[in-house]
Amino acid sequence: MMRKDIPNLGALQAFEASARLGSFTRAAAELALTQSAVGRQVATLEQRLGVALFSRVRRRLTLTDTGREYAARIRRHLDQIRRDTLEISAGHDMGFVLEVAVVPTFATQWLIPRLPDFSRRHPNITVNLSARSQPFSFQENAYDAAIYFGDQFWPGTQGGLIFSEGEMVPVCSPAFRDAHGPWDESAFERCRHVHLGTRAHAWRDWYAQQGWDYTVHASRGPRYELFTMVTAAAAAGMGVGLAPRILIERELRTGELVIPIDRHLDVRQGYYFAYPEGRPASGALEHFERWVLGLAPS
Repeated sequence: MMRKDIPNLGALQAFEASARLGSFTRAAAELALTQSAVGRQVATLEQRLGVALFSRVRRRLTLTDTGREYAARIRRHLDQIRRDTLEISAGHDMGFVLEVAVVPTFATQWLIPRLPDFSRRHPNITVNLSARSQPFSFQENAYDAAIYFGDQFWPGTQGGLIFSEGEMVPVCSPAFRDAHGPWDESAFERCRHVHLGTRAHAWRDWYAQQGWDYTVHASRGPRYELFTMVTAAAAAGMGVGLAPRILIERELRTGELVIPIDRHLDVRQGYYFAYPEGRPASGALEHFERWVLGLAPS
């Protein structure tokens, strides 16, 4: 059956490339077409849709709001077509590919060390990981699933809670611990605190749970974007950091990091595995979901 409501694939490719590159000329070079051919394809698409996708002022190409949204959606579908084509052309025996967005430290410290088990169970499934620290729309990105930190599912998604984070504990190098002890409230008043930028109130909440005063001095330490940066700074002797116990198991075993005082912050939020509602889950995605949700923290 002919799908007369679907635009020509060439026009969609011309539009997506022009939107991404911001130029008919650069899009033409990428697609091995002439600039005029790309311009005609985009104009025909706009005429068919009945809306302007670009505003053209003095030869400057700018996406309209509608064009920006449509470009993101088309990019996701073209990416999926590309991946499906590669899988089919390679043959199912070559396996299947999952694209998973994941918060960086969870990936490096917890997920990747466990992925060999999944590979042994499902050798025909390749799991590609991309670091994403902030929420995003599946409609605008070609990810099959995401693993993120939070207290609820993103709107329009389904999946499951992998585990709650549990305890955040103060960590530092052994030399820093020995130089600043004994570790009580007065010791924390003297030493530098290393902060995680995405959890700006973590140290304040830790102090509140201990019943201690959160001083201006404690709030003035350096801030880093990732937990791996915080723990690296702590291991280098730059101060005392605050990190989830479950994500620093290796560093604690090797002695690279130590917990100077066993006082923790209880964290109720956790790590979620999610994928879009209404989008059929592939067999590969179902296998990965069962595996990751079946992992218990060790």
